[in-house]
Amino acid sequence: MLIEFRVENHRSLRDEQVLTMEAGRVGDAEDPRRRHVDGYSEALLTAAGIYGANASGKSNVLSALTFMRDAVLVSHRFWGPDEGIPRRAFAWGESATKPSLFEATFLESGIRYQYGFVVSDEQFLEEWLYAWPNGKKQVWFERDNDTPIKFGENLRGENRVIEEVTRPDALFLSAASQHRHAQLQAVAAWFRSMMPLGSLGIGRFGMPGYWRPQSEHVLARLLGDDPLSETQPSLFPDAEEDTFRDRFCELIRKADVGIVDVKVVTREIEDRPRRVSRKFYFQHQNSSDSWLPLEDESRGTQTLFRMALPVLRVLESGGVLIVDELEGSLHPALAHQIVRQFNDPAINQRGAQILFTTHDTNLLGTIVGEPALRRDQVWLTEKDPEGATVLYPLTDYKPRKAENLERGYLQGRYGAIPFLGDFSITGE
Repeated sequence: MLIEFRVENHRSLRDEQVLTMEAGRVGDAEDPRRRHVDGYSEALLTAAGIYGANASGKSNVLSALTFMRDAVLVSHRFWGPDEGIPRRAFAWGESATKPSLFEATFLESGIRYQYGFVVSDEQFLEEWLYAWPNGKKQVWFERDNDTPIKFGENLRGENRVIEEVTRPDALFLSAASQHRHAQLQAVAAWFRSMMPLGSLGIGRFGMPGYWRPQSEHVLARLLGDDPLSETQPSLFPDAEEDTFRDRFCELIRKADVGIVDVKVVTREIEDRPRRVSRKFYFQHQNSSDSWLPLEDESRGTQTLFRMALPVLRVLESGGVLIVDELEGSLHPALAHQIVRQFNDPAINQRGAQILFTTHDTNLLGTIVGEPALRRDQVWLTEKDPEGATVLYPLTDYKPRKAENLERGYLQGRYGAIPFLGDFSITGE
């Protein structure tokens, strides 16, 4: 589980910003949205939503975490030598040439890790990894490009061999993962368990130009480039498809959008060996013998269909789902239900987390029941006079327990809302 993420000098995040998943001193101590997990003394949260005006830098917080993930997973194998680092620093002033910092503190298999790096346009300048396997801090490695990597006595394996093949423009952890360093596999696996959705890909994948987020490659393989295409691979291995269908049906039933069942019609494609056509149909209330194909469903249902696979997979296996604009084309009840799935310990038994940007104030209010988000699960962004993003928690404003957060946010009580000027056009 993610405990804390720090970033400095990434896109509009010029100065150091910190996002924490530690539960604050708000609400009921017995609130099930507070998770006590092995390896960490403080309660953690499984959901966090970032609000703010358009262009305030909400998405940049998520893209920073996605960049860190991509650097760990692909910098050694796919970032070409001497092509530079595909980072995006703050665009003007002295920060444009300064290094960027990324650091994540997280739990994996009951062990707390703190991993981070400092990077310029040409190379990784620093890299470090600390672990607390027995509640006491251990230095596993510290890298400074001017000196050999310092390995702690608790990190065993072919460290020096891997150091020899680690390029200045690639991470040691990335090289170690590719060379199957046994002790570091758990750390790399945590980054691999992240699934970013939306327009969050920012790294090069060993080819000219920019590539789609890793998760979009996964979704393309699972759903086809066109979610309405009939020539799609299976959503799951055959043994899991019924399970996915049942859980997907449960998700949309709870959201109360009128869909009660889904079925998949499969047929072989004659001129394409080992390829099949899969078409998805939905049954609505009061239409027991009628099924609508996916392409005839609403845009919101199609969006939910695309999101259902990563949501259900992360809930099943654990990990971090990163979603830009959660509410996009979704009915408020659907977004509400997705957040509730992550907050419910009976459903989310593996400590999966969701981080998302949104404008959906229904998650703060009581229109569809109790607020989906606790006050300490709400983060806000706004830009300072120089165009730099400031990220801060709603709890900085110490809203009262009974305060209507939705009304307070829309009234500008907590900042982070757009200033609407006069858009009228006047003539002479």
